[in-house]
Amino acid sequence: MAWFIIVRLVFLGGGSYLAAAIQPLPWGWVANAAFGAVLAAAVIALEWRMRDASVPHLLGAVLGASVGVLFAGLLDRAMGPNADARWVFVHRFADLVFPYIGLVIGARRGEWLEPSRLVTLFRATAPQRRHKILDTSVIIDGRVADICEAGFLDGTLVVPQFVLKELQQIADSGDTMRRNRGRRGLDILQKIQKMTGVEVTVSDLDFPEVREVDLKLIELARALQGKIVTNDFNLNKVAQLRGVGVLNINELANAMKPVVLPGEVMKVFILKEGKEYNQGVAYLDDGTMVVVDNARRMISKTIDIVVTSVLQTTAGKMIFGRHIEAGAASPAPGPDREDAKIRPRPASPQQPS
Repeated sequence: MAWFIIVRLVFLGGGSYLAAAIQPLPWGWVANAAFGAVLAAAVIALEWRMRDASVPHLLGAVLGASVGVLFAGLLDRAMGPNADARWVFVHRFADLVFPYIGLVIGARRGEWLEPSRLVTLFRATAPQRRHKILDTSVIIDGRVADICEAGFLDGTLVVPQFVLKELQQIADSGDTMRRNRGRRGLDILQKIQKMTGVEVTVSDLDFPEVREVDLKLIELARALQGKIVTNDFNLNKVAQLRGVGVLNINELANAMKPVVLPGEVMKVFILKEGKEYNQGVAYLDDGTMVVVDNARRMISKTIDIVVTSVLQTTAGKMIFGRHIEAGAASPAPGPDREDAKIRPRPASPQQPS
């Protein structure tokens, strides 16, 4: 910001003028002025390296500067009076350094003076609570309610006030589909609140300087030292880059899908025909697609198939199998079956050449 630049320039000029006036070095006022400017620039460089805070607050700047003045006064008393020009310069330069550092750092860290954040400073002395912060997408999705009911989410579920506001806006939307999604999310929250053994709290902690809801969630997770529960791929990546823990229910769903190996026999319900000739398509309970050869005529029937291969894609897992004809022996797993699968079939005598 512009006023930061002005403060830095004033501080740089003050350090140079102070050294030129007191002359701690016996090399003339030009060398001393350069010496003071170098010291001031070093302090500015140190402050620049420490800049990782949000928008400054005036109260934080005033409090930081006051603490800096206090430290400078304590340092003057500790050093005591001394007529040497170099010690006088150290005293006076400290009177500049501490208020400057306190002013800048206090301004950048001013948001910690908010009452809601002051509580988090003393949270380490209290028993640690595991917070799981729900985002809008995972509430609307609805599967989080089943996960809570099964007891796989411990700790306190935190619903931020800005997430509730976003849900309310979606529920009041003029678009029918968005309105239904918003109302579904509110119904899911009510369902979770009524569950026994599940602690749900609504957090009023907000970050006015942050506009995007995803970034607000990340800042809230940092403040509460919790994890974000989501199914949003982009939020997942951004939170991980910023060092915030994420529980992605899509990853949980993928991890819970059954593991099948080539050669296993399974029962599936053929729902529709596939894209290729004589193929049928079935779905497992978790939504995994199963493509079955020689199953087009078995639509709307439950049949036995043998798994031939499993393909993992970005959209999920796909299973390929082959229909076991009635009366045919189930192929046993092993290298012999694999050899038989790739062995060419002999030509029929009636097949034209």
